[in-house]
Amino acid sequence: METFNPQVRFRMDARGDAFFETAITGKPSQKKNRTERIDLVIGSGRKGQTYLYWRGDQLFELPVSYWTASDRWTNSPGYVDGSADFERPVTPRCLECHATTFTSLPAATGYHFDKSNFLLGISCERCHERAAEHIRMRAANTVNSNAEATTSAAAPVPNSSAPLPPTGIDRARQIDVCAQCHGGVGESVTPPFSFRPGEPLSSYLKLEPPNPRARVDVHGNQVALLEKSLCFQSSPSMTCSTCHDLHAPERDAASYSDRCLTCHKPESCPTFTQTPHRQSATCIDCHMPNQTSKSLVLDIDEERIGAQVRTHWIRVYPESTQPH
Repeated sequence: METFNPQVRFRMDARGDAFFETAITGKPSQKKNRTERIDLVIGSGRKGQTYLYWRGDQLFELPVSYWTASDRWTNSPGYVDGSADFERPVTPRCLECHATTFTSLPAATGYHFDKSNFLLGISCERCHERAAEHIRMRAANTVNSNAEATTSAAAPVPNSSAPLPPTGIDRARQIDVCAQCHGGVGESVTPPFSFRPGEPLSSYLKLEPPNPRARVDVHGNQVALLEKSLCFQSSPSMTCSTCHDLHAPERDAASYSDRCLTCHKPESCPTFTQTPHRQSATCIDCHMPNQTSKSLVLDIDEERIGAQVRTHWIRVYPESTQPH
């Protein structure tokens, strides 16, 4: 990968079953190489992937990431184009949004982790409590259902095959589960990964309240944007899972319209009625358009480029609601 600095470039290699990043620096006659193995991969690849390497029991972000939208290698978030830096430490708060669990080790300085005890990606336990507890709850639900069925034939029997909500019926607690990662910048009150679904997130993580004078960024704080929406404010039951199927891949833009139309009539939308090909009209492209993030920014070709992320502030955007 070339950079704007003619004396800095990177090479990505595969050697056997391992992958490596190499920085090549200096003039042709004085070249120096630094190579680190790609030990961990974070990111689903839908927007991109970033790579980490172990140095002892510490984790560091590698300087080159893959950016899906442009199908290219690029500088990792936080790194400046044209520099060969391998020294950006990975913090526990970073990992809380990209992993199910990591065990931190006590240390005088820096962030240290147990290399034998971690789980990448977001697993069931991040939303449904630890597996043993989830099974216990389901078993109790089944027992209660059977007892109710035997005591009263007329009494309604709960559907024991239906999935249990991760946090019961309280809307705030359900949204807290999503806010672990989608609530913006925060400071841990308790040790990382100690939050348990169903408990107030504020007891574990103090999220920075949105600055009323500043624009809430579309990348890191979807919860605050959703809470600004009239749809959310006028519905006592709307949560993230009202629109998102949390157990399936992301839906296409058109399929989200079905969720919108459970409350809204298409005839009430002037743009929809003026769209020649109505079957291709999508509510979220007009009312939740992609916007440029100011927090997820890459330094590419001497230009700072923000990722395109769909806003969760549902409202009318005049520039997006013109008939096509």
